[in-house]
Amino acid sequence: METATFARQFVIFKLENEEYGIDILRVKEIKEMMSITRVPNTAHYVRGVINLRGEVIPVIDLRKRFNLPEGKDSNNTRIIIVSVDDIIVGFTADYSSEVVEISSDAIEEAPDGVGSVDQGYISGIGKVGERLIILLDIVKIITNPAV
Repeated sequence: METATFARQFVIFKLENEEYGIDILRVKEIKEMMSITRVPNTAHYVRGVINLRGEVIPVIDLRKRFNLPEGKDSNNTRIIIVSVDDIIVGFTADYSSEVVEISSDAIEEAPDGVGSVDQGYISGIGKVGERLIILLDIVKIITNPAV
């Protein structure tokens, strides 16, 4: 019996020199870097909040969340606004490049030690041509203080 394959679309972005993907169904929009207001007594990886059309949205620094070296914002830095259930959060990314379609048979379970991200945050590895894209479990990143 054959198993059906299906394709999903992912928003691709970079942190350091690694490519990551988030399911496009979770992404509301991608914004250029804007002023972030710091909020005291928040987790170390929360950069602060932004005002997006009157809505206050927390912004998570994925570099800090993943224990990567601190980077500098540039003209390419983006805030990726995502939605999980009723929670809306922004993530900073060094660069957001494209949307790619990845078929289910091109997604594999992530082996131990892939990239610098905690295994609990990874939903799989997507193969697009010669590229390997770390697919993130955005729900766990938002809802789990530490995986």
